[in-house]
Amino acid sequence: MSWTEEKVEKLKELWGKGSTASQIAEIIGGLSRNAVIGKAHRLNLSAKIKTRAATSNKSFEKSIVENNIKNPRGRKSKFKSLIIEKDFEPENPKHLEELDDSTCKWPIGHPDEKSFYFCGRSSLKDFSYCKLHLLYAYQPKGKKEDVSEKEEIPEFIGKKIKTA
Repeated sequence: MSWTEEKVEKLKELWGKGSTASQIAEIIGGLSRNAVIGKAHRLNLSAKIKTRAATSNKSFEKSIVENNIKNPRGRKSKFKSLIIEKDFEPENPKHLEELDDSTCKWPIGHPDEKSFYFCGRSSLKDFSYCKLHLLYAYQPKGKKEDVSEKEEIPEFIGKKIKTA
């Protein structure tokens, strides 16, 4: 397929109106989307109007900066319960063979290393972990963050969450 003057003019017109490459290929006929993009590039046609991703990324970055200025949050706010209760029993390092139902089975280190062990503190009833590691392992059902600290979620992320 060759580009005739008529097809090039139609491409320029549709491109200027903001039509997508797929739409232009369909309107002109006998062309692929990639052929339209390639010709537009060779003709040095201006870049498309801002894409949805570009505008949303800018607003997202702006909202993050605004949130960080309004609500400077540190690690402390995420683990309030750790700050409240500081008197955890000391670790009692145990190897796999030494574990039983009443010991914390939280792994410390990498299994390939000689220094690998399990926490060994006394575990809570009906759980495999001690109080400290239970905070890491389990999150409240349906909640990823603290409800008390309501963070403003950018609108486009809220829509994606609802549709997911």
